Amino acid sequence: MSHVGVPRGTVRKRRSLALLTTGVLTIPVLAGCSSGSEETSRGVPQDIAPAARETVADGSTVNWAVDALPVTFNAFQADADSATTRITGALLPTLFPMDKSGQPKLNPDYLESAKVIEREPKQVVLYKLNQQAVWSDGREIGAPDFVAQWRALSGKDSAFWTARNSGYERIEKIERGADDLQVRVTFSKPYADWRSLFSPLYPKEITGSPDAFNDGARTTLKNTAGPFVLRGVSKAKGTVTLARNPRWWGDKAKLDTLVFRAVAAKDRTQALADGTVDVADIDAATADRITLARRDRGSNGQPPAHGPGSEITPAAALRSWALAHGSDEEAAEIAQAAREKNRKAVVAYATEQKALRDFAVRKSLEPAYTQLALNGESGPLADDRVRRAVARALDRQELAQTVLGPLGLPAKPLGSHLALAGQPGYKDGSGALGDQNTKEAQALLADAGWTRGGAAQLPKDTKAGSEAEKKGDKDAKEDKDKDKDTKEGAAAEKETAGDAKKDEDKDAKTEKSEKEEKGEKAGEEAEDEKGDKKAGRASEDSAASRDEGLYIVGEDNKPGAQAPAHASASGASGLHVIAPARTAAAQSAALLRQAGVLGEDGTVAAQDKQPGGAAGAYAPVGTAAPAPAAAKGQLGKDGKTLTLRFVLPSGPGSQSLRSVGDKIAAMLEKIGIGTEITKVPDESYFKDHIASGEYDLALYSWPATAYPATDGRPIYAKPEPATDGSLLVEQNYTRVGTDHIDQLFDQAAAELDEKAARELMKQADARIWAAAGSIPLFQRPQLVAVDKKLANVGAFGFAAPRYQDIGFKNRQAAGSPADRKK
Repeated sequence: MSHVGVPRGTVRKRRSLALLTTGVLTIPVLAGCSSGSEETSRGVPQDIAPAARETVADGSTVNWAVDALPVTFNAFQADADSATTRITGALLPTLFPMDKSGQPKLNPDYLESAKVIEREPKQVVLYKLNQQAVWSDGREIGAPDFVAQWRALSGKDSAFWTARNSGYERIEKIERGADDLQVRVTFSKPYADWRSLFSPLYPKEITGSPDAFNDGARTTLKNTAGPFVLRGVSKAKGTVTLARNPRWWGDKAKLDTLVFRAVAAKDRTQALADGTVDVADIDAATADRITLARRDRGSNGQPPAHGPGSEITPAAALRSWALAHGSDEEAAEIAQAAREKNRKAVVAYATEQKALRDFAVRKSLEPAYTQLALNGESGPLADDRVRRAVARALDRQELAQTVLGPLGLPAKPLGSHLALAGQPGYKDGSGALGDQNTKEAQALLADAGWTRGGAAQLPKDTKAGSEAEKKGDKDAKEDKDKDKDTKEGAAAEKETAGDAKKDEDKDAKTEKSEKEEKGEKAGEEAEDEKGDKKAGRASEDSAASRDEGLYIVGEDNKPGAQAPAHASASGASGLHVIAPARTAAAQSAALLRQAGVLGEDGTVAAQDKQPGGAAGAYAPVGTAAPAPAAAKGQLGKDGKTLTLRFVLPSGPGSQSLRSVGDKIAAMLEKIGIGTEITKVPDESYFKDHIASGEYDLALYSWPATAYPATDGRPIYAKPEPATDGSLLVEQNYTRVGTDHIDQLFDQAAAELDEKAARELMKQADARIWAAAGSIPLFQRPQLVAVDKKLANVGAFGFAAPRYQDIGFKNRQAAGSPADRKK
């Protein structure tokens, strides 16, 4: 299941896809307690209902839900996604799949051995292939397949449309060893992550030419070497069907067929209940329904005490019955229709719940983590002190508890960018930044110049002759000239029109600004009013921004002013909403509307409207302008409030993410930082906001990797300026990086001593923490609904599935879901 906030193709290969503050950072002493111990790190075990192969029945079909049919079967192309990875895992060789602890483990189905046999003068790796390993056409897997894949992915031939070349560009040559079953790979420079190469391995028929590579593997794979072969793809049915590979030399696949079926997130519950799918990634709402269905098994046929109609009280039911049988025919007809609709909904829900009893929820932690990204390219977050203040305002334990606690999963904040708990090399490096500390966060902001009264103050360091001063002088002079003309015109009218005209002039003057009434002081007062308006516009209340819709105040911040054209017409929500995950989970109630002058629809209540604007808006000359209401609690500098754009996805499946976002906004508000939360459709969330840099704060995820030196570098590399003035960010969407971090990654990638390489990665992680561009929050939950009779499938955690071991536990359960009674 893909999730909003996760770049598509959340697998190791995509992290290497090529799609701050400079200088050495000083790492502060840890203020609180941080683990720092690699040995104490324990991951959450996988949950797959493991069973010995002899207890699993032969035959049958399993339907497995994927988000969509894969656009390509070529895992090395830019548009490969999670479905590509899932399907090719059953069809093609993976030489070093990840095991339960997140380590690469040699796959004996394809390799007898693989090791570094020479380090000087150059690194040489010798692969000894399983002598039984053959492609589905009967040809042996051998050196020609390795050579063809290296040439396609080395980056030297631009005719190959490849998304990455990490590691392959370091290979100098590939040659046959002592016999056809040996492949000797020589590197031009050392490469620690050599195990990441040649997985998946494609046959030379696909990688041997640009045409075959670019187009031949997009819609079909004619030659494979896994426990299954590709039988067919049906776009009409939305299915990819795999069949048992008759030439497979390893453990025979237990299933006859394995069908990957495209099922949208919102349709997962229905598909499970209908028997359309046997395995599906789900959200917390669907998991709750399955749990309730199993709990209600002994209800003796009684309708469930939850779902449609469960909230109707006896009194409400009685009123509904009375209306449906009353003398008012029109009201009775409406009531009867409503009761019938509710009855059908109750019956449908009860039927679904009965079917859901046949499923179990298997849960673990997904090999991916959610982070708060801080865009350091420009604005307040370009200052590392502000970024560190944001990080130290966060209670990461509370955020982890919000998502993982209700699911019964360990709610512990993640302490590393480059490894997850349970992986070798994991160490909590958050001490490089420091624990949550409100006073320290406030001190950092004060040091950066953000103060409580700063929103109402104009810059004090404007230099003489600056453009701003010249503009101010010009405006003042124009105001004086205009005022002089006005006075002369008024005097002439006074001589010709008499007392009546004088009264009209007096009325007209009351409608003008203070600057036009005060003659020679007009320019000075104009600047004061301009500063007040600027501060007012910038001081939108952050609490209102955290409502389900984004409230945008009027252009001049005056109560009673007309709402701007881009604000929501209804006031309930000024934003579009997305639907990025499993099935509908009831959204939490919207936050209370801004107290005081705002009405329910976002407009000003009639009793609060005052002619001419807010009371006291125009004070006598010399009166100090009061700070805007929001600026009294919110920090500001140079007449601007400290407000950050917080971009979030919205929709039923992103409820937990939005809850985290709301909590973060509340935590930041406590230290005087305001947030403007914007919710966008999931299809545009990553491409149009994260990748393009149109955000200050955002929540998204990165997948785990067994090769942090290779896969982590493009994510944390220091952006470089392009010839057109833009930044080349690779996958570093926070735009925060340093030369030192890049050097540590490069050293680790070339370090063949695994222990030394891990130490370098720990140092890099500490530097990434200190830069405060990415704040890891928690490892993501993994919830999988599985037919309770299935074995060896579910929440795999780090490990790659062993497709040949999946099957039903006994013959009574062995049958296609399509054959089961729905």
